Amino acid sequence: MGDKREAPRRDVRRLWNRISVVVSFLAIILYLSLHYAFHVKSRISTLPLWVAVTVGGLPLLYDLARHVLKRQFGSDVLAGLSIVTATLMGELLVATIIVLMLSGGQALEEFATQRASSVLNALAKRMPNVAHRIVDGTARDITVTDIAVGDRLIIFPHEICPVDGTVESGAGTMDESFLTGEPFRMRKIAGSQVISGALNEDSALTIIADKLAVDSRYSRIMEVMQTAEQHPPRIHRLADRLGAVYTPVAVAVALAGWLLSGNPERFLAVIVIATPRPLLLAIPISIIGAISLSAKRGIVIKKPVVLEQVGQIQTMFFDKTGTLTHGEPIVTETLCFSEADPISILRLAASLEQYSKHPLASAILRAAGDKKIVLQNVENISERPGEGLTGYIAGQKILVTGRRKLPPEMAAILPATTSGMECVIVVDNRVSGLLRFHDRPRREGKPFISHLRPKHHVKHMMILSGDRDSEVHHLAEIVGITDVRASLAPEEKLKIVRAETEKAPTLFLGDGINDAPAMMAATVGVAFGQNSDITAEAAGAVILEPTLSKVDELLHIGRRMRRIALQSAIGGMVLSSLGMIAAALGLLPPLAGAVGQEAIDLFAVLNAVRASIPTKELRDF
Repeated sequence: MGDKREAPRRDVRRLWNRISVVVSFLAIILYLSLHYAFHVKSRISTLPLWVAVTVGGLPLLYDLARHVLKRQFGSDVLAGLSIVTATLMGELLVATIIVLMLSGGQALEEFATQRASSVLNALAKRMPNVAHRIVDGTARDITVTDIAVGDRLIIFPHEICPVDGTVESGAGTMDESFLTGEPFRMRKIAGSQVISGALNEDSALTIIADKLAVDSRYSRIMEVMQTAEQHPPRIHRLADRLGAVYTPVAVAVALAGWLLSGNPERFLAVIVIATPRPLLLAIPISIIGAISLSAKRGIVIKKPVVLEQVGQIQTMFFDKTGTLTHGEPIVTETLCFSEADPISILRLAASLEQYSKHPLASAILRAAGDKKIVLQNVENISERPGEGLTGYIAGQKILVTGRRKLPPEMAAILPATTSGMECVIVVDNRVSGLLRFHDRPRREGKPFISHLRPKHHVKHMMILSGDRDSEVHHLAEIVGITDVRASLAPEEKLKIVRAETEKAPTLFLGDGINDAPAMMAATVGVAFGQNSDITAEAAGAVILEPTLSKVDELLHIGRRMRRIALQSAIGGMVLSSLGMIAAALGLLPPLAGAVGQEAIDLFAVLNAVRASIPTKELRDF
């Protein structure tokens, strides 16, 4: 019931913030026009300011009272006091400017928060609403919710699988990479398992539904996403933490000046120069500058709070496929038997694979191209489901197949299986070669991982992957990460990330739909590339160019932004504190305090603008 009551209140607050922004902005423009352009010096010129202070100030004063009752003394509390003080002093322009800054900042923050709900909308839109049930040999459209266990369904090319099931007939490939983390298109034949959310690519498949839609894998991911959205990490804004210290001090100094002198004007003077505009201006301007700089470097900042947090990260999680790797297989080893040599084995395999749509065909052809191997003519090519690829070259029968499809006597001469994938080349019924494949690691992976601890003070690095254990450990050895968790479901990733985030600030770097729940649970979620709109929506930042050097730039931009924001905010607070002491002692009247505060604001703003200026220190590996 609490959530139901709170939702309308949030909607009203959002609407009122937007109205306050518009009214206060127009009021300032109208006042300046009347006062300076038309030289209207009467009370008529201040009427727009009174409207803006009333419209925007009353809700702020209501929030001020609530915060004081809860003993929460952030920067907004002092801003509310500043509005009251400025109004009592007749400084209506100052009061209106404060209203504009506060309501505008809240409106922007609410907009960023609303982005999280679009993740679930993106998931829902991707899932089909209609399935094709086969009844008496005819496909009939039904809603996905009407699917029953045991139903025969047909999935046409370029359609998304609606439920988990088993292929009854047909052969083709499915793109499961967004769900499983596997880097390859998965071949599907009779007896193969299919999962909801996977994209059917090239041919129709008839499946038997093994689960209801609500129990299938895609729906489980949506449930995990909802849980992650309802329990986000606790985030305290930088301005609030500084304001929590600054506000009570400012009020105490103002009261002391009033009580010791008996002159209420000193209270007003202290509050005026204590207006937390260095907090309200410097930090947003630093963030806006850093957002602009990030955009120029190919990094989209979707949640500005990321820039405050990314420099404090102590634990980093990495998805494997498409993040530490390119998400595409390469030939990593060629083994030869009998009198064959690696070049001839690769030539035979590539000559056949040029006619195949198998997921490994492109890797074999790329390896042959790199070695400038000339392919041979092939006759009687055949690729029957479950039998491998066969053809004749110069009168020899060539078979490219898997280990499990060989007779026991042939399979016996092969070495033990290792990480990655493989295919066997058989010439005239004799095993002649074996090709091994791995997901291609990123060249910058190891130096990037190696520099995180000394340069960015990251204490713990972990790979969380849905891929096979052997494949993940193979990559971990290459890049230098010792903590590895493989074969994980999305909910398992989420559990690990939540546990670590409770201990220290975390960053999750990934690119698949299966990464989205964990990405939302981490302190900072970074989407690598634009392979998934859903992942991009869940992330706080999106790296458009999939290279780890851009992640390094994000770390540097965030750390530099935080440093500049603190310099501006704390520097302004120190200067304001000196002014408060002078005002409390009667050395600084209210009018001079207002002028002094403007000078402090100028210092804070000019320093904060530096966050938008690129430097040479945005990459260090």
